[in-house]
Amino acid sequence: MTLKEGCPVYTTFDVIGGKWKGIILYHLIDGPKRFSEFRRLYPDMTQFILTLQLRELERDGIIHREVYKQVPPKVEYSLTEFGRTLEQIILSMRDWGNTHKDRLYDIRVTTQQEGEEI
Repeated sequence: MTLKEGCPVYTTFDVIGGKWKGIILYHLIDGPKRFSEFRRLYPDMTQFILTLQLRELERDGIIHREVYKQVPPKVEYSLTEFGRTLEQIILSMRDWGNTHKDRLYDIRVTTQQEGEEI
């Protein structure tokens, strides 16, 4: 399936899908972030995965990578104008998560207590 011919939901998930891209975009809504800021926010996200996710978002024109000419080098990531078109989707995902996280937690705890594998 190609992006041009495929389902529009497929297209969206192709750009923001995965465990970390939505989280990266969520934090960029408030303004530019440095690589080290993402590492501090999510220490369980490996450097390799963060780099890969940032490169893919940059490739798709969703984020901009700004390299400042200084020592030590400073690099910041920010949303592009095109990336800002995803803002409502990301904020809706945040709202859904806030609304349903307790319910999901309860379901998973109950399922685990009943001996089912999650």
